[in-house]
Amino acid sequence: MYEGSVQHQQPAVPVLEEQQLDEFLGTVPERGQWRYRPRRVGMVWRSKAFRAGAVITALALCGLVILALVRQQTGTEGFLVGLGLAVLPVPLLMGAFRWLDRVEPGPWRNLLFAFSWGACAAALVAIIANSFATRWIATATADPASADTLGATVVAPVVEESAKAVALMLIFLFRRRQFGGIVDGIVIAGFTATGFAFTENILYLGNAFGEDQQLGTTGFASVTVGTFFVRVVMSPFAHPLFTVLSGIGFGIAALGGARHRVRRVVMPVLGLALAMGMHALWNGSSALGPYGFYLVYGAFMVPCFGLVTWLAVWSRQRELRTLSTELPVYAAAGWLTPAEPLALASMRARGMARDMARHWNSHPDPARGKAAARAVAEYESFATSLAMLRRRARHDGAGPDFALREQELLHHLWHRREVAAPALTYAAHATGRIRTRLPVPPPIPRQLPYGGLPPRHLPAPHRHYGGHNPYLEDGGRPAPPS
Repeated sequence: MYEGSVQHQQPAVPVLEEQQLDEFLGTVPERGQWRYRPRRVGMVWRSKAFRAGAVITALALCGLVILALVRQQTGTEGFLVGLGLAVLPVPLLMGAFRWLDRVEPGPWRNLLFAFSWGACAAALVAIIANSFATRWIATATADPASADTLGATVVAPVVEESAKAVALMLIFLFRRRQFGGIVDGIVIAGFTATGFAFTENILYLGNAFGEDQQLGTTGFASVTVGTFFVRVVMSPFAHPLFTVLSGIGFGIAALGGARHRVRRVVMPVLGLALAMGMHALWNGSSALGPYGFYLVYGAFMVPCFGLVTWLAVWSRQRELRTLSTELPVYAAAGWLTPAEPLALASMRARGMARDMARHWNSHPDPARGKAAARAVAEYESFATSLAMLRRRARHDGAGPDFALREQELLHHLWHRREVAAPALTYAAHATGRIRTRLPVPPPIPRQLPYGGLPPRHLPAPHRHYGGHNPYLEDGGRPAPPS
């Protein structure tokens, strides 16, 4: 499967020739053994029933216990007020992290697990461990004030960041194929920390409301309004920013591959240590004087937030560049049209392709338009997975199942290309990704390429696009652009 030296091995690209097509696709694994499946709305938990049941049950029990503990500390009325206020930033944070993950979206089951782990399991561990440690320090030192300070600046960062990092470690170990780099680490860490901050905000806001009830304060001078402003308005990104450092460490470890064993251990530990240090500085800012909080916020937290945001956007652009680098070899072999790698490397072009597929196929049946848009979205997802698979194979060597996984992805692409290829080609032209004139396929395919179970043996390439594919000439190889 490789040519060249060991340091620059590259998987051979299957040649798309008419006489080899049936033989190539005939080796695709049976449908029940596919690793790559279309992501449909509603199909969130696609794992073994026993494992899913065990995880859901464990997280639900943690949620019930944490619910009882928070309600006990805040009271029923305080709990309801805290819940209503704490939920406000959650959709915004989840939407921001999901937007970042648009190039190769991770399955929702991983993100929901991360959020639930942060909101239930990690929060439960933090409440129990922090309370126990603070009481133990107060008893040992006979100084409750210093015990609270030490607990907030030393114990809490270590306990909370370790508990949140467990979600990253579990997905990194048991969903390794869905944890491909820095963006995945940032997104999973962001969802975990968002869940943790949600539960913690319920506790703080509920206690603040109870304090206002006792003091009789209302309006902007109340403790509830002050707590809401500091935790929800000024610093909703605080916990996500801490845990994202751990996510970056796991992401760099994932980029290293199996060959870099030291990196796979050192980088997650280094990221966790940085997360603990930043968390400790944030919690200890109040001990730096009356302006300590504002100093740490303005001089440290905001610049770090900007730096991490830049790194996240740069990593996403790097993923897009991977598509434009890796996919042309498949276009040269005839599996893709020459315009598709350029369109797939642009989020604007990808969105336009889905919209155009829906528009072209929605008359007179809107359901066909939705199905066409879904086919293009699946095509984009599989093409992205193919590019990432090839990149990992070039940098870390191909695994024993590389050929089967590559064939499976090409199989999925082939069955959706009749709808996806014209839409992506149009989007490449419309967005200016192509500056030369290429023949544009007809915009309205007569029918969707797959309805139910796709056939295992496909027609010859030249039979697509109404009997002749203008992109495939000379035995299935693409003609150069005019």
